[in-house]
Amino acid sequence: MTAGRGDVVIVGAGVIGLAIAFELAERGASVRVYDRGEPGHAASWAAAGMLAPYTERITDEALLALCASSLDEYPAFTRRVTDASGVDPQLRLDGVFYAAFEADGFETLQGHARNLRARGIECATLGRAASLGAAPWLGAGLLGGVHVAREGYVDNRRLGRALVAACEASGVRVERAATIAVECDARRVLGLRTDRGFVSAAVVINACGAWASQLEGVPAACVAPVSPVKGQMLALGVPVGFVRRATWVPGAYLVPRDDGRLLIGATVESSGFDERVTAEGIHELLHAALLAAPSLAGFSVTETWSGLRPGTPDGLPLLGGTPTDGYLLATGHYRNGILLAPATARLIADAAEGGEPEMLRPFSLARFGTERRETARITRA
Repeated sequence: MTAGRGDVVIVGAGVIGLAIAFELAERGASVRVYDRGEPGHAASWAAAGMLAPYTERITDEALLALCASSLDEYPAFTRRVTDASGVDPQLRLDGVFYAAFEADGFETLQGHARNLRARGIECATLGRAASLGAAPWLGAGLLGGVHVAREGYVDNRRLGRALVAACEASGVRVERAATIAVECDARRVLGLRTDRGFVSAAVVINACGAWASQLEGVPAACVAPVSPVKGQMLALGVPVGFVRRATWVPGAYLVPRDDGRLLIGATVESSGFDERVTAEGIHELLHAALLAAPSLAGFSVTETWSGLRPGTPDGLPLLGGTPTDGYLLATGHYRNGILLAPATARLIADAAEGGEPEMLRPFSLARFGTERRETARITRA
């Protein structure tokens, strides 16, 4: 595949942007990725890597279908990335456990499990004894829980490093630039101007995450209505295997890593681009974790951090074309950026080739009242 007039340029070197670049490069496109920061960092670095569309109780049917499709794609996606990079993202799909400590909460979980089974999703409702057997580190107040099979997590930091290496091995140029601006004429995108000069492009993809609305040079009708939503997290140092699978408790989720870290997240805060870790945020997470699992009290806090999720007014991502031909959006993933990476990469690559993927329609910028035109086509060699 070759671009009709120049490269495909992606702005944003997080997991979403890198996954799109890798997909396009595998299809034969010439791709460059630009970011002002370190590739694979920002929200991609700050996440926990949860892959749990059913446990998260996504209510929008179109978003749930997209998330479910992406979850199904994850094993093949990580194999491709590992083969290209030599870095294992440590995908674990051994299920997610949702714990209940109050009767009302357990009843709600049981209803959720019934709904999932009616959809054909494999899950099990566990009583107190079975729940403590599955998660003995939880407290004596545990009443029961639900185990959703085939959900899980990926080490998002390793995934970011793997995607950088996979992109570079596939011929993608991943570059840092101090200034980045899109250039367009009245009808279509022309390319990208950075402090290093101008790069002609048939397609420019905005994968800037929480900063998507800040990209300079974008026509007013194409500005993504994205705002940052801060999430604070922390990690405890626990014995390897102490927590065996990703677990939700009231007010927090806990995700184990193979190196013994136990990630606890995450707050949801509308505080602009403030990325500070605060005493209140960390207290909120520790309170929820220790209330559910007093056994964690003696372990060390080894790391605290925060990240900015890209939120949209209706909570749905912004994917696909805009009124400016050749300018595509791949942002607004909010809490599901890591989960949605494989499906986003595939569908945005289809759109960059001139396709109109049906699955993207509910996530078009046009839902906010902007008329959509066809995107530029990348012609095959």
